[in-house]
Amino acid sequence: MPNRAGSSRGIGAWYHRDRRQTGGSHTDRVSADGGRVLVFPGEYSHWLNMRNIMEELVRRNHSVTVLVADASPSVNYNSSRDATKFNFLVFEVPFSRAELHGLTEEFVHFSMYDSHASSSLRIFLKTLDWMQRSVSFGMRQCDSMLKNEQLMKKLRDASFDAVLLDPMTMCGDLVADVLGLPLVVSLRFSFGGVLERHCGHAPAPPSYVPAAPLPYGDRMTFVERLISAVTYVWMSVVTEMLWRLTLDNYYGEVKGSPSSICRTLGKADIWLIRTFWDLETPRPTPPNFKHVGGLHCKPANRLPEDLEEFMQSSGEAGVVVVSFGSMVTNLTTERADVIATAFGQIPQKVIWRFGGETPKTLAANTKLSDWIPQNDLLGHPKTRAFVTHGGTNGLYEAVYHAVPMVGIPLFGDQPDNLARLSRHGAVVVLDFNRMTSDELAEALRAVINKPSYKSSMKHLSALHHDRPASPLSTAVFWVEFVMRHGGARHLRLASHDLNWFQYHSVDTGAALLVASMTAATLCWVGIRRFLRRCSRRREEKNN
Repeated sequence: MPNRAGSSRGIGAWYHRDRRQTGGSHTDRVSADGGRVLVFPGEYSHWLNMRNIMEELVRRNHSVTVLVADASPSVNYNSSRDATKFNFLVFEVPFSRAELHGLTEEFVHFSMYDSHASSSLRIFLKTLDWMQRSVSFGMRQCDSMLKNEQLMKKLRDASFDAVLLDPMTMCGDLVADVLGLPLVVSLRFSFGGVLERHCGHAPAPPSYVPAAPLPYGDRMTFVERLISAVTYVWMSVVTEMLWRLTLDNYYGEVKGSPSSICRTLGKADIWLIRTFWDLETPRPTPPNFKHVGGLHCKPANRLPEDLEEFMQSSGEAGVVVVSFGSMVTNLTTERADVIATAFGQIPQKVIWRFGGETPKTLAANTKLSDWIPQNDLLGHPKTRAFVTHGGTNGLYEAVYHAVPMVGIPLFGDQPDNLARLSRHGAVVVLDFNRMTSDELAEALRAVINKPSYKSSMKHLSALHHDRPASPLSTAVFWVEFVMRHGGARHLRLASHDLNWFQYHSVDTGAALLVASMTAATLCWVGIRRFLRRCSRRREEKNN
């Protein structure tokens, strides 16, 4: 089993050599002998985020190995383009890509079309069922990794220097622990902040840190604070119960001793949080939590000729870019027709990422495409507004390029994301299931024609850009830091080494309580004796 100190020696060698060659700058360093990183990517937009870190690591001459299940719905391990950059290590799992993708599609469809008309009990039961089925898929994938002796031997023999993990992939932290490797975690958030609070020990006072993904700010009303506190407790209880009944036992079985998901995930040296203080509200964070929101953002590239011609044909009116993310490629006929009708009511041209049946109400000003170069379109000078579901990736690209938005949240963290921008006056938010064509058209006219929306977005964009280093450079720096030093244990809170009664000061509180009660008892006994003596003396004098 590799040890952390041993891993860091090789990395330290190339680091010091490069500092002599580059005058001490880490940002331009490309070493002759880079490190080896094992990556457990997430799916869908999570994969797109992870790819940016991986590509930058490769650019800096590190070797990147991606451990991926053959049923992955979004990691194209057969891509010749990616195969030239990354080493794909594919393992078989006892389920199909269609089964895994179907589970996600079912959750997305319920969230988009049914949840708004469902009772709280039905939403809870649906969410619990989805979580249980997701864990079932995840545990079968865990077996396919950890109980595959040939695969584990190959991982041991590879002598990796660090593991980069999206917690969306279950048991990646356990593999890192079994291999004795430093761990870097990359995530946007966990529901209720359970991973960050329970495993990362990040403080989250419900009085001013709302439970994700509640769409509240840091200055909440009494009712919002109450909902935030209840959500924290509810998510903690449900998640802990699910973990104890499933994952914790599994982790203990693999380790051969009592263990848990929080014990192994809590060993993470660095947590890369994919938000930043341009949109995130101030809150206490441990020193090993690094905020790198917008790490995928970059200047716009030239568009293909057909798209550039389309953009230029819009004249002074400009273009509206429309996308509902990588997980939603089409809509119901009724909703698609409502949206298409609205686009026909504005003078701008519209380019819409849409993979379904062409809406009957599609106007001549609207171009449909199965895929669009979203970042390049948002960075084009002809772009006037962005219609979006509010996913983190698209949101940060719009902030990066200062494009005002019309937000139509569909599921997950999207209402929260758009609520943040709404508080800054940079977006108009509409209800997907209730909005009319006229409301959408009016919202577009507002964000395009009212200077306040563009001004607010420019301010947010200035905040986003004004930091010591780019978010991608920051993320990669900390991955390299972990490789160079075999971890970052000096940044981890000592609370990870305390049991629950030490962490909550139950032992010291009990000791103080006993001491206080003992002192109070002694004082009371002393006072009673003193009073008795005084009483006897008075009696003796009277006699």
